[in-house]
Amino acid sequence: MINLDNPKTYANLDKNKMLSHLQRLPEQCQQAWEKAKQLTIPAPYRRVNKVIVAGMGGSAIGGDLVAGLAALDGLELVVHRDYGLPPNIDRNTLIVLASYSGATEETLSSYEAALKTPARKLAITSGGSLKEKATALGIPVLSIDYAAPPRAALGYSFIGLLGILNNLGLVKDKAADMEEMLSIIKSQANSLGKDVPLDNNPAKRLANQFFGRLAVTYGGGFLASVARRWKTQINENSKAWAFYEVLPELNHNALVGYEFPAELGAHIFITILRSPLLNPRIQLRCQITSEILAQRKVPHQILDGQGQSPLSQMMSLIALGDYTSYYLALLYGIDPSPVAVIDYLKGRLAQI
Repeated sequence: MINLDNPKTYANLDKNKMLSHLQRLPEQCQQAWEKAKQLTIPAPYRRVNKVIVAGMGGSAIGGDLVAGLAALDGLELVVHRDYGLPPNIDRNTLIVLASYSGATEETLSSYEAALKTPARKLAITSGGSLKEKATALGIPVLSIDYAAPPRAALGYSFIGLLGILNNLGLVKDKAADMEEMLSIIKSQANSLGKDVPLDNNPAKRLANQFFGRLAVTYGGGFLASVARRWKTQINENSKAWAFYEVLPELNHNALVGYEFPAELGAHIFITILRSPLLNPRIQLRCQITSEILAQRKVPHQILDGQGQSPLSQMMSLIALGDYTSYYLALLYGIDPSPVAVIDYLKGRLAQI
């Protein structure tokens, strides 16, 4: 098995320097927050009461994460992962077109549909057709000035979007929460880094638990989208099968499926994301679900977020998941960065 404490492992496998993106997450978040502050947005945007984020993959996950926080503040935010747009859009709707490349065909379809509505419009992108078209029509654009795979530009897709909503007064002020969160993930960049040996490194230990097993993550409330992030990072970074389930819904179906096939249980590892800020009944469900998993002899672990705010709780667990997926990729002997099968699919779509 590959040794995660051997410096040569990183030189040999991380050819595209994914680790550097993980280490720079605090810097990226700070940069995105400041850029969002400086973005000029027309006054009527302050009157919106519903937000739709149209995007896919790593560009859409920021919308999911912000939706969890926005719900706590009473703002309706829907993430649209498809062509076109959902119905019932009016002038009090803000449509955020999120595409790192600016060339995502589903998001460009949403952009064209958005032009036919009275909704307020805004784009988050690094360039491409989306930026060109939006700029030509005077639509506000938060430019992503960070070169990375879309999933590694989370500072912009999540914190950039949160900053925009914060500046529009659509969510409660998050300045103090940002300060706490940045302090925590800066500390994690040290405690989860490659130079921290396996025995003292939670992410390396979790990667070893996931190795050779089906990865499943549970989360509820504002941590449901964090569970989704764990799933997609293990898919894209580790090139591995992964799934996520949401509490309390999973307690009404998924746990019944622990029985058969009986031999499958030993080949699964489940992480349960927990926070003291969640509904007390969801916290209780985390504990009881853990008890049931133990009874079924399914390997699992409860993971608690850090900090006092929901934002800190979310980002501390996101950072742990990102590092875990990175180390799991190395254990499988692969470079975390390339996503060749997605490139193939996009190429085939372009041919037809």
